[in-house]
Amino acid sequence: MAELAEKQWYVVTTYSGHEKKVEYNIQRRIESMNFGDYIFRIVVAEEEIPVLNKDGSQAYVEKNGIKTPKTKIKNLYPGYVFIEMIMTDESWYMVRNTPGVTGIAGSSGGGQKPTPVSAKEMETVLKRMGMVDDSMYESYKVGDRVKIIHGTFANIEGEISSIDKENGSVRVNIIFFGRQTPVDVEFSEIIHCD
Repeated sequence: MAELAEKQWYVVTTYSGHEKKVEYNIQRRIESMNFGDYIFRIVVAEEEIPVLNKDGSQAYVEKNGIKTPKTKIKNLYPGYVFIEMIMTDESWYMVRNTPGVTGIAGSSGGGQKPTPVSAKEMETVLKRMGMVDDSMYESYKVGDRVKIIHGTFANIEGEISSIDKENGSVRVNIIFFGRQTPVDVEFSEIIHCD
Protein backbone atom coordinates (compact mmCIF):
# COMPACT_ATOMS: atom_id res chain seq x y z
CA MET A 1 0.00 0.00 0.00
CA ALA A 2 0.99 3.63 -0.44
CA GLU A 3 2.84 5.73 2.11
CA LEU A 4 0.64 6.75 5.06
CA ALA A 5 -0.70 10.29 5.00
CA GLU A 6 -2.68 12.17 7.64
CA LYS A 7 -6.04 10.79 8.73
CA GLN A 8 -8.96 13.08 7.94
CA TRP A 9 -12.75 12.97 7.84
CA TYR A 10 -14.69 12.38 4.63
CA VAL A 11 -18.40 12.22 3.81
CA VAL A 12 -19.67 9.04 2.18
CA THR A 13 -23.00 9.33 0.37
CA THR A 14 -25.67 6.64 0.36
CA TYR A 15 -29.41 6.27 -0.08
CA SER A 16 -31.43 7.82 2.73
CA GLY A 17 -32.29 5.16 5.28
CA HIS A 18 -29.29 2.96 4.36
CA GLU A 19 -26.70 4.71 6.56
CA LYS A 20 -26.45 1.97 9.22
CA LYS A 21 -26.21 -0.74 6.55
CA VAL A 22 -23.34 1.15 4.86
CA GLU A 23 -21.61 1.59 8.23
CA TYR A 24 -21.88 -2.17 8.80
CA ASN A 25 -20.68 -3.00 5.27
CA ILE A 26 -17.63 -0.73 5.56
CA GLN A 27 -16.80 -2.16 8.99
CA ARG A 28 -16.93 -5.72 7.64
CA ARG A 29 -14.70 -4.79 4.70
CA ILE A 30 -12.17 -3.10 7.01
CA GLU A 31 -11.87 -6.38 8.92
CA SER A 32 -11.84 -8.73 5.92
CA MET A 33 -9.46 -6.59 3.84
CA ASN A 34 -7.16 -5.50 6.72
CA PHE A 35 -7.79 -1.75 6.41
CA GLY A 36 -7.63 -1.08 10.17
CA ASP A 37 -4.52 1.08 9.69
CA TYR A 38 -6.31 3.26 7.11
CA ILE A 39 -9.91 3.57 8.28
CA PHE A 40 -10.48 4.49 11.90
CA ARG A 41 -14.02 5.63 12.69
CA ILE A 42 -17.33 5.41 10.89
CA VAL A 43 -20.07 7.69 12.21
CA VAL A 44 -23.75 7.78 11.36
CA ALA A 45 -24.78 11.10 12.93
CA GLU A 46 -27.81 10.31 15.06
CA GLU A 47 -29.33 11.74 18.19
CA GLU A 48 -31.98 10.56 20.58
CA ILE A 49 -35.05 12.81 20.62
CA PRO A 50 -38.16 12.69 22.83
CA VAL A 51 -41.41 11.30 21.43
CA LEU A 52 -44.32 13.65 22.09
CA ASN A 53 -48.02 12.96 22.42
CA LYS A 54 -50.57 14.74 20.18
CA ASP A 55 -50.95 17.44 22.87
CA GLY A 56 -47.20 18.11 22.85
CA SER A 57 -46.47 16.45 26.19
CA GLN A 58 -43.72 13.87 26.67
CA ALA A 59 -44.79 10.32 25.81
CA TYR A 60 -43.83 7.57 28.24
CA VAL A 61 -43.43 3.82 28.00
CA GLU A 62 -44.02 1.53 30.94
CA LYS A 63 -42.06 -1.67 31.44
CA ASN A 64 -42.12 -3.78 34.62
CA GLY A 65 -43.96 -0.97 36.42
CA ILE A 66 -41.25 1.58 35.58
CA LYS A 67 -42.27 4.59 33.52
CA THR A 68 -39.54 6.06 31.29
CA PRO A 69 -39.65 8.81 28.65
CA LYS A 70 -40.21 7.46 25.15
CA THR A 71 -37.52 8.43 22.65
CA LYS A 72 -36.58 7.72 19.07
CA ILE A 73 -33.37 7.96 17.07
CA LYS A 74 -33.20 10.73 14.49
CA ASN A 75 -30.62 10.74 11.71
CA LEU A 76 -29.10 14.23 11.59
CA TYR A 77 -27.76 13.85 8.04
CA PRO A 78 -29.89 11.42 6.02
CA GLY A 79 -27.92 9.92 3.13
CA TYR A 80 -24.51 10.63 4.67
CA VAL A 81 -21.98 8.63 6.67
CA PHE A 82 -18.82 10.24 8.10
CA ILE A 83 -15.59 8.27 7.88
CA GLU A 84 -12.20 9.03 9.40
CA MET A 85 -9.53 7.61 7.16
CA ILE A 86 -6.16 8.00 5.53
CA MET A 87 -6.90 8.65 1.86
CA THR A 88 -4.90 6.32 -0.34
CA ASP A 89 -5.80 4.88 -3.73
CA GLU A 90 -6.57 1.57 -2.02
CA SER A 91 -8.70 2.93 0.86
CA TRP A 92 -10.59 5.24 -1.51
CA TYR A 93 -11.30 2.33 -3.86
CA MET A 94 -12.41 0.07 -1.00
CA VAL A 95 -14.85 2.64 0.45
CA ARG A 96 -16.40 3.80 -2.81
CA ASN A 97 -16.93 0.18 -3.93
CA THR A 98 -18.65 -0.87 -0.71
CA PRO A 99 -22.25 -2.04 -1.25
CA GLY A 100 -24.64 0.85 -0.58
CA VAL A 101 -22.08 3.62 -1.11
CA THR A 102 -23.15 5.98 -3.90
CA GLY A 103 -20.08 8.20 -3.71
CA ILE A 104 -17.78 10.30 -1.57
CA ALA A 105 -18.72 13.98 -1.24
CA GLY A 106 -16.14 16.37 -2.61
CA SER A 107 -14.97 14.15 -5.46
CA SER A 108 -15.40 15.79 -8.84
CA GLY A 109 -14.99 12.52 -10.75
CA GLY A 110 -12.35 11.56 -13.27
CA GLY A 111 -10.23 9.89 -10.59
CA GLN A 112 -10.05 13.08 -8.53
CA LYS A 113 -9.81 12.20 -4.83
CA PRO A 114 -12.39 13.85 -2.56
CA THR A 115 -11.63 16.80 -0.34
CA PRO A 116 -11.82 16.17 3.41
CA VAL A 117 -14.31 17.77 5.77
CA SER A 118 -12.73 20.60 7.78
CA ALA A 119 -11.89 19.86 11.41
CA LYS A 120 -14.24 22.66 12.53
CA GLU A 121 -17.21 21.24 10.58
CA MET A 122 -16.53 17.75 11.86
CA GLU A 123 -16.19 18.98 15.43
CA THR A 124 -19.74 20.36 15.25
CA VAL A 125 -21.08 17.02 14.00
CA LEU A 126 -19.26 15.01 16.67
CA LYS A 127 -20.25 17.36 19.49
CA ARG A 128 -23.92 17.22 18.48
CA MET A 129 -23.66 13.51 19.14
CA GLY A 130 -21.81 14.02 22.42
CA MET A 131 -18.55 12.66 21.03
CA VAL A 132 -15.52 14.61 22.24
CA ASP A 133 -11.90 13.87 21.29
CA ASP A 134 -9.02 14.95 23.51
CA SER A 135 -7.57 16.67 20.43
CA MET A 136 -10.57 19.06 20.35
CA TYR A 137 -9.44 20.70 23.58
CA GLU A 138 -6.20 21.82 21.94
CA SER A 139 -7.99 24.40 19.79
CA TYR A 140 -9.71 26.12 22.75
CA LYS A 141 -8.15 28.44 25.29
CA VAL A 142 -9.22 30.98 27.91
CA GLY A 143 -10.39 34.18 26.19
CA ASP A 144 -11.76 32.47 23.06
CA ARG A 145 -15.21 33.54 21.81
CA VAL A 146 -17.55 30.56 21.62
CA LYS A 147 -21.16 29.80 20.87
CA ILE A 148 -23.20 27.49 23.07
CA ILE A 149 -24.97 24.98 20.82
CA HIS A 150 -27.09 22.96 23.30
CA GLY A 151 -29.10 23.39 26.46
CA THR A 152 -30.61 26.35 28.24
CA PHE A 153 -28.19 28.87 26.74
CA ALA A 154 -28.22 27.53 23.17
CA ASN A 155 -27.22 30.11 20.50
CA ILE A 156 -25.72 32.51 23.04
CA GLU A 157 -22.12 33.61 22.53
CA GLY A 158 -19.59 34.27 25.24
CA GLU A 159 -15.95 34.12 26.25
CA ILE A 160 -14.23 31.15 27.86
CA SER A 161 -13.01 31.95 31.37
CA SER A 162 -11.87 28.43 32.33
CA ILE A 163 -11.61 24.91 30.92
CA ASP A 164 -11.84 21.79 33.07
CA LYS A 165 -10.66 19.00 30.76
CA GLU A 166 -10.85 16.42 33.54
CA ASN A 167 -14.61 16.98 34.05
CA GLY A 168 -15.33 17.94 30.43
CA SER A 169 -16.77 21.33 31.38
CA VAL A 170 -16.12 24.92 30.37
CA ARG A 171 -17.02 28.16 32.14
CA VAL A 172 -18.27 30.76 29.66
CA ASN A 173 -18.98 34.40 30.46
CA ILE A 174 -22.21 35.39 28.69
CA ILE A 175 -24.44 38.44 28.75
CA PHE A 176 -27.67 37.34 30.43
CA PHE A 177 -30.40 39.89 31.22
CA GLY A 178 -27.93 42.69 30.52
CA ARG A 179 -25.30 41.41 32.93
CA GLN A 180 -22.14 39.42 32.47
CA THR A 181 -22.85 35.99 33.91
CA PRO A 182 -20.54 32.98 34.15
CA VAL A 183 -22.21 29.68 33.17
CA ASP A 184 -20.80 26.18 33.29
CA VAL A 185 -21.52 24.06 30.23
CA GLU A 186 -20.29 20.74 28.90
CA PHE A 187 -17.36 21.00 26.49
CA SER A 188 -19.50 19.20 23.91
CA GLU A 189 -21.95 22.15 24.01
CA ILE A 190 -19.62 24.80 22.59
CA ILE A 191 -18.06 25.65 19.23
CA HIS A 192 -15.85 28.53 18.13
CA CYS A 193 -17.66 31.61 16.87
CA ASP A 194 -17.29 32.29 13.16
